[in-house]
Amino acid sequence: MRIRFFDFSKENKSYLEAVLTSVVDTIKSGQYILGPKVKQFEAAFAEYLGAKYCLGVGNGLDAIKIILLALGVDENSEVIVPAHTFIASWLPVTDLGATLVPVEPDEQSMNIDINLIEAAITENTKAIIPVHLYGKPVAMNRLKALGLKHGIPIVEDAAQAHGAVYQDKHCGTWGVAAAFSFYPTKNLGACGDAGAVITNDSELYKKMKLIRNYGSNNKYNHECFGLNSRLDEIQAGILFEKIKHLDALITQRKEIAEYYGKNINSTWLTTPIFDNSHVWHQYVLRVKERNAFIEHMENCGVETMIHYPIPPHQSGAYKNNFATSEFPITNRLCDEVVSLPIYPGLSATEVAHVVDSCNQYKAAC
Repeated sequence: MRIRFFDFSKENKSYLEAVLTSVVDTIKSGQYILGPKVKQFEAAFAEYLGAKYCLGVGNGLDAIKIILLALGVDENSEVIVPAHTFIASWLPVTDLGATLVPVEPDEQSMNIDINLIEAAITENTKAIIPVHLYGKPVAMNRLKALGLKHGIPIVEDAAQAHGAVYQDKHCGTWGVAAAFSFYPTKNLGACGDAGAVITNDSELYKKMKLIRNYGSNNKYNHECFGLNSRLDEIQAGILFEKIKHLDALITQRKEIAEYYGKNINSTWLTTPIFDNSHVWHQYVLRVKERNAFIEHMENCGVETMIHYPIPPHQSGAYKNNFATSEFPITNRLCDEVVSLPIYPGLSATEVAHVVDSCNQYKAAC
């Protein structure tokens, strides 16, 4: 048996016909940019989240950048970010000339440690970007209170948390704005690059709407600096069809995660605590001898991945900005984390095989 880490054909099978129909309709319509399907999806996603405004953009990184631009982040600003995250959470800050202020994670949740954030705040802090890493919500009630206390906007990076609900409120609606990615492997994924920004603030919405389209609402009238970052009609139509199934897809992920948690019993592996607010974009184990475990799983026919093997501060882009020793918890996590397959379409037999393979690791030791 061979189990791929992610299989698009399995996940997309149930709504393939509707997606193909939408694509053909778009091509026939002759409207490909900022047309009716973008507006339709924006309305549907905003309603799903319980938000007032949604803007489709080119990708998740652009979504963060657009929000920060609208908030006035510049070279005189500091922005607090998680040390343990994908580099896309950092790059928009650097691109605007602002100073990154990374904060270590809580080792259990692997999300940014809220207890450490206040000490990182200065008079130049213009935003805090929490990442709901792997689909697990940050404790947003505490973080929002901290932001209000200091008058600092919270910008949620919800790229891995589509459909996650924390204390009866969707991730993406706690802060002043939120960035979403619809990269194909996401819980709500397009068939290419796509993203969105979410907000309940009408003035911020107006600014972001300008920024995503060259700083313009009317052709050739450019009111401010802007980007070319627009969700296209084909991807919007695909996302509109897929959002109808999102809750069911998340339920399947939760069922797999719960099965893994109850049945993986190897003492060599540390499994995440099951949490119903978690939408399990990734199912991330910790293991000391990771390479040996990955090789074992490969021999069992199970593909695994690492999220993430190189933390941003150790990447070539930032190696001259930070000392490796500054973030020991992040370093330790990046040395130990490994992700198991978890996606809709995995059969019960395949899920059981993943568990059996995990439990066979060093079984004779």
